[in-house]
Amino acid sequence: MMPTDCRTEQKDIDSIRDRMLEERTVDDLSGFFRIFGDSTRVRLLWALDTAGRMCVCGLSKSLDMSMSAVSHQLRILKDANLIKGERDGKYVYYSLCDEHVRIVLEMALEHVQEGKG
Repeated sequence: MMPTDCRTEQKDIDSIRDRMLEERTVDDLSGFFRIFGDSTRVRLLWALDTAGRMCVCGLSKSLDMSMSAVSHQLRILKDANLIKGERDGKYVYYSLCDEHVRIVLEMALEHVQEGKG
């Protein structure tokens, strides 16, 4: 129910309702951002953005983490379609899935830094 003192026009409310995302899309989007809510995963994404591609052992050494911890987080990132893995002999090299992931990281960094400058 609308408060009686609401000054928003009904046409604006109707426009928002007409353009609202479907619930499934909202859930997918929320899940996407939840992945970024973990600092370890953000560090891994940033490392992959910086390096281009790396294996688990390289990421482990770069971030001073155990290989099993890195592997666990990489699996989450891969399941979320944020990274991809390519086998080269006995190693799998991971990289960002596409340019969109890089853009999300860079835009988020720009946003958090704009209030600090």
